[in-house]
Amino acid sequence: MIWFQKYSTDEVQGWCKDTMVTALDIEITKIEHDTLFGVMPVADKVRQPYGIVHGGANCVLAETLGSIAANMTVNPKTHHAVGLNISTSHIKAVRNGNVYGQAKNLHLGKTTQVWEIKTFNEAGDLTSNSSLTMMVVPRLNN
Repeated sequence: MIWFQKYSTDEVQGWCKDTMVTALDIEITKIEHDTLFGVMPVADKVRQPYGIVHGGANCVLAETLGSIAANMTVNPKTHHAVGLNISTSHIKAVRNGNVYGQAKNLHLGKTTQVWEIKTFNEAGDLTSNSSLTMMVVPRLNN
């Protein structure tokens, strides 16, 4: 298991209260030993004017999953992970249903992490592939 400690989906979802994550109805659905899963319903608020899921919404789902996953691997009392770069390839349009995402680590270093986040449609077709680079930084004592 790559996580710093055992987390429940309810606990992780609680971190997202009153954020963009809840605004887009993104839900954390499953935590496996090295993968975080989530879902985003396709509604008007995530569509572009042409009726398909906006690429930015795909990026929000990807960064949400990768960022949360990265933070789940570090000691929350001493460190947190922040995004440095995200790159997303949009592969197949989604018009309705749900977009499912899964974040899996490619590199877990002391100061950087790289996550691959794939999204899928209801049929299980790959709809986007993202690479997210995170920086692990010490928490400031405020």
